[in-house]
Amino acid sequence: MSSSLDGRTVVVIGRASGLAHAVTLAARACGARVVVAGRDKEALGQAYEDDEHITAEYVDVTDDDSIAALARRLGRVDHVVSTASARARGRLGELDRKALRRSFDTKVIGPVMVAKHFAPHIAEGGSFVLFSGVAAFKPAIGYLGVAITNGAVDFLTRSLALELGPIRVNAISPGVIDTGIWDSMGEEGKNAYFTGLRTRNPARRIGTPEDIADAVVFAMTNPFLTGVTLRVDGGEPLT
Repeated sequence: MSSSLDGRTVVVIGRASGLAHAVTLAARACGARVVVAGRDKEALGQAYEDDEHITAEYVDVTDDDSIAALARRLGRVDHVVSTASARARGRLGELDRKALRRSFDTKVIGPVMVAKHFAPHIAEGGSFVLFSGVAAFKPAIGYLGVAITNGAVDFLTRSLALELGPIRVNAISPGVIDTGIWDSMGEEGKNAYFTGLRTRNPARRIGTPEDIADAVVFAMTNPFLTGVTLRVDGGEPLT
């Protein structure tokens, strides 16, 4: 696995932390040259300034001109991974149209446009990897907006795989991952939440960013995998 992406160029769209960071490091460990792209180019550059094989670029997945410009600047690439998201959380009465539109625009429409502009530049054997999420397969009160967004990504993945073949298109559907996003609950609240999940899910543990990054590498490097949503969620939907 350590050389499975040797000589390949991987584009990772997202932030300088969390899952995008883990995916970037995993791709580098497998020999890839990585282009990290997002709205905060400066933060991305600083996060990886010690590695000359990781370069930072600007892109806003809600801006078609920005996506097209990035595709033109980069030219030929092998794999594109989109981790960008904007969660529309809350019960039905708390949701508003603006939040739902932002969620779909970032995680569904954005990747459609990324595929549109990057597909002509994908090298032979290349792929797209999108991100869905466990809420698509296990609805929960307060996560309606998240669930329908992630469900749309699942269908988008299959549709793109069919239309873009032989370019492969897959998605990763993470469960609850300890990326730091849960720190806002406070240490006591986070520990209680994680303990409850750890007790219920079949894996008896909380996911790590590395669990997800390994799945992304698998999706990029398996030449017979396409149109699939890999559910890396500890079996949470079974509970």
